[in-house]
Formats: sequence, C-alpha cells, structure tokens
Amino acid sequence: MDKLALIRHKIVDKTTLKRMCSGWRVNSHKIVFTNGCFDIIHQGHIASICQSASLGNKLVIGVNSDASVKRLKGEQRPINDAYSRAMILAAMEFVDAVCIFEEDTPLELIKAVRPDVLAKGGDYTPETVVGNDYVTSIGGETIILPIVPDFSTTIIISRSKGE
Repeated sequence: MDKLALIRHKIVDKTTLKRMCSGWRVNSHKIVFTNGCFDIIHQGHIASICQSASLGNKLVIGVNSDASVKRLKGEQRPINDAYSRAMILAAMEFVDAVCIFEEDTPLELIKAVRPDVLAKGGDYTPETVVGNDYVTSIGGETIILPIVPDFSTTIIISRSKGE
C-alpha cells in the first residue's frame, strides 16, 4: 500500500471505528480520544495531539463535519473541508484513526470508541468536557491538556485579515 493509501486508510466511519476499538481493547491497548474542528492546524493543535498520543497507545481523533463547524463557528468556517482536515491529522504517524462526525458534540462517537482516556485541550474542566460523565462511568478518565498561548484558528484568521 502506498503512503497516501495508508493515510486514507486511517480515516474511518463510526461503525468501522467501533470495530477497530473493540479489537484494540481485546489486545489490551489503552485508547485515547480527542476531538475538535482542526480547521487550520497550528502548533497548539500539534502540542495537544502529541500530548494526547502520550496518554495511551492508540489515538483516535474525532473531527467536526463541515456542517457542524458552520453551526459552531459561523458561516465563514470551516476554511478547510472535513476530509482535508482529516487527511492532515491521519498523516501524523502517532494518530491511529480519524472519524468525521456530523453532530455538534462528539458524544455518540465517544460512546462508540469507549476510550480509556478522553483528552481535551483548552479552557475546560473535566466536568465541562462533553463525554466526561460517560467515560468516567466506564472506568476511564478525562485529562485536560495545557494550551499553547496565542495560537488558535480564530487568531490566525484575524492576523491574516490584518486585524
């Protein structure tokens, strides 16, 4: 399989992802889940993804669909389409699977993955992270990752407009 095919192979639907995660659990892998829009990848994203990957040995990333990003961020977003965003994430060697989700929150995807660790970067507390209650109810934990100051897609877009 060529390199591009290997990257595309990591982008899966929820049914396939659920099956993959079941196999990983049988083999005692520690599954970490994180999610976001990942509209314009920047060093804050990279730091968060690397930190997430360090928390286990299988990293799953949920990516908001284009419609979901529009509902959450406004009509001007996303800048990059969902498949392009998923490909960039899947190209990272320490990312094991990427799944695009249509809903405004990743709760249904989290329930399909059943992660050992739910990782979220930013200004959250475990109690405010979508899926925290579910993950802790199945014996997992939620970990809040430190943010890289002054890096966000919103800031990058503002800078590009000269604001």
